[in-house]
Amino acid sequence: MNRGQVGSLAGLLDGVSHVLVAARGTSDNAARYAQYVWGARNRLAVGLTTPSLFGPLEASPDLDGALVVGISQSGQSPDLVAVLTEARRQGRPTLAITNSPGSPLAEQAEHVIDIAAGPEEAVAATKTYAGELMAVALCSLAFAGEPLDGLERLPELVAASIESSGTVSEAASALADADRCVVVGRGFHLATVYEWALKLQEMAYLLAQPHSAADFLHGPVAVVEPGFPVLAVVTGGPTHGQMEGVAAAMVDRGATVVTMTDQGHAAGQHLIPIPETEPWLSPIVAAPALQLFARALTLCRGLDPESPRGLSKVTRTR
Repeated sequence: MNRGQVGSLAGLLDGVSHVLVAARGTSDNAARYAQYVWGARNRLAVGLTTPSLFGPLEASPDLDGALVVGISQSGQSPDLVAVLTEARRQGRPTLAITNSPGSPLAEQAEHVIDIAAGPEEAVAATKTYAGELMAVALCSLAFAGEPLDGLERLPELVAASIESSGTVSEAASALADADRCVVVGRGFHLATVYEWALKLQEMAYLLAQPHSAADFLHGPVAVVEPGFPVLAVVTGGPTHGQMEGVAAAMVDRGATVVTMTDQGHAAGQHLIPIPETEPWLSPIVAAPALQLFARALTLCRGLDPESPRGLSKVTRTR
């Protein structure tokens, strides 16, 4: 990732009151991470755009005061390009975070961050998701005028997360015959929850419903019965107490609970350990663990993780 590109963003927030992010699929989950990171660390109100307003509905909103950001692995989807095109027409600052700096999305942006992940060979995006999360984190440092070398330990922590693949495979086998599950978490890890659920659906064909733990307790918890699979993200930081309580309550209900945690111990019959880091960086460390879990479950179910049905490398929506 080009630090010069990120460093040039230091003054990008001048005259900006809020941020709108356009993304789809896995990149949408990187956008959810941006909502929490830029909100918590940079005090920005961050919303996700509704691209249909810029396309078939032909009702583009007033973008006054907005920084408009597009996040896309390929930068090819016309609906995302349309959002940045309209933002430029309205005279708003634009930023593209992409693995394709020569893409149509990048061409419409004043500022471009090339995540430089190399060719994404997996149909279900993997390393580009981690790259997008890293770009979001670096943007937060740049927006705050902080040094960009504060993330130097992350490669080591991500490598340690990958080394837990044996434990991940064992946990995945518990869902080998499941036809549905819920994935719950809170705070920075809402991105993890949505990406974990997405990977389970597109690779293992498991109907996985992602929920904020707070929303889950407001109604969907009613689906949990003995043996029902619940995947929970229980990591250190401000949300730890609530998430540990949710996981413990699901165990008490007789659910099959798989818990991703950096605390050494947490409620749940199956634990996926990840290294501990600052809470706002934890989703980056969690990314390979959720991907390994999805791959292991896919193989357990006799499926090919390299050929998910109905998917293509680049999805173009309007």
